[in-house]
Amino acid sequence: MLSKRSLVGVRLNFHTLAVLFFMLIGMQAFAADPSVANSDEAVAAGKTVFNANCKQCHKLDQKYTGPALRGASDRAPVETVKSFIKNSSAVIASGNAYYSNLYKEFNSLMMPAHEFLTDDDLNNLLAYIEYGDKVDPAAAAAASAGAEGGEVAEGGGIPSEYLTIILGVLVVVLLLILVVLGLIISVLTKYLKKQDLDEDDKEFVSQKTNLGKVFKSDMFVVIVTALVVALVAKTALDGLYSVGVQQGYAPEQPIAYSHALHAGTLEIECQYCHTGVEIGRSANIPSANICMNCHTHVQNVQGAEGVSPEIQKIYDAVDNNQPIEWVRVHNLPDLAYFNHSQHVVVGEVECQTCHGPIQEMEVVGQHSALTMGWCIDCHRQTEITTEGNAYYDKLVQIHSDSKDALKVKDIGGLECAKCHY
Repeated sequence: MLSKRSLVGVRLNFHTLAVLFFMLIGMQAFAADPSVANSDEAVAAGKTVFNANCKQCHKLDQKYTGPALRGASDRAPVETVKSFIKNSSAVIASGNAYYSNLYKEFNSLMMPAHEFLTDDDLNNLLAYIEYGDKVDPAAAAAASAGAEGGEVAEGGGIPSEYLTIILGVLVVVLLLILVVLGLIISVLTKYLKKQDLDEDDKEFVSQKTNLGKVFKSDMFVVIVTALVVALVAKTALDGLYSVGVQQGYAPEQPIAYSHALHAGTLEIECQYCHTGVEIGRSANIPSANICMNCHTHVQNVQGAEGVSPEIQKIYDAVDNNQPIEWVRVHNLPDLAYFNHSQHVVVGEVECQTCHGPIQEMEVVGQHSALTMGWCIDCHRQTEITTEGNAYYDKLVQIHSDSKDALKVKDIGGLECAKCHY
């Protein structure tokens, strides 16, 4: 026999789940921007637009000459993002706070106008920026950390799209449960109203929802607790993903050496100071003698009198026969093997590929994540230059049946023993 006790239990569960359903709907709406289309065609077309117009200055998940682009449509309205891409100077001149601050952050470097891009081009470009070329979770966590000045925080660990999928599944499940509970309540209410009930029971059956009871119900407490536990677990996983990642680390050096001046303005080749980069595993920290090749004659900035205090530190090191105690910035774990000459000479990898726009840095910091996932992702995507190198002839012949280009992964770049010995 159905009773009013059964009905009140179903009602409380129904309203509890209804409240949580709308909470999750709100979280889902916050997690993803539905205004940016996500289709393979749009992403592929957007990648073409990106490679032709944006690749020189931007990366999706890392700072480069410009900011990391992933999440651009979350940080500003889509139409404003489009306007900025087409004419950045006009948006900044209009007083837009976000883009004005971004302009200042990147040393007032103005992005060229792209008035020639159509609305379809911009939609496809945003689709690629948001959904294209996803990276390894650990690398994504560290890249986001670098964008925030070295703190491993923003978007780290588990990618946001995984959280979106989980929330979506919960929303669907809760929706189904709400529908079922709604039907049960409807059937129970109609059934009880047909019975010969006393006045108290009739009043109970017809009563309105009491939200206070909903929030105090056991089911509400259990589900909220589960959500809190899930959030804490995700935060813990994010923290574990960031262990050992030092992206953004930029220590103060004993001499205020400027790569922006030497490698940028003066265009001194990296190999001139880092003599081991083409002949061995280590790039070598330059000795004071290398500095003295120039600073025997260059004692200060142009037009200044006397010896610069920073250059004087080099003279003191030479006079006292003491090495300059530079602070190491890039440091791989001992269990990992990396050979600079193999990458720079054989692979023809540019220094900026791993170290970022070093020619623009006043203080050198770790630009890339340098995690295992980051390295593996590079090996999966980097194509081998085989022209004019007979060493690769047999490999090219074996690989000829494949539609994809010959990449590092195809010549053993994913074998454990290549990097762990």
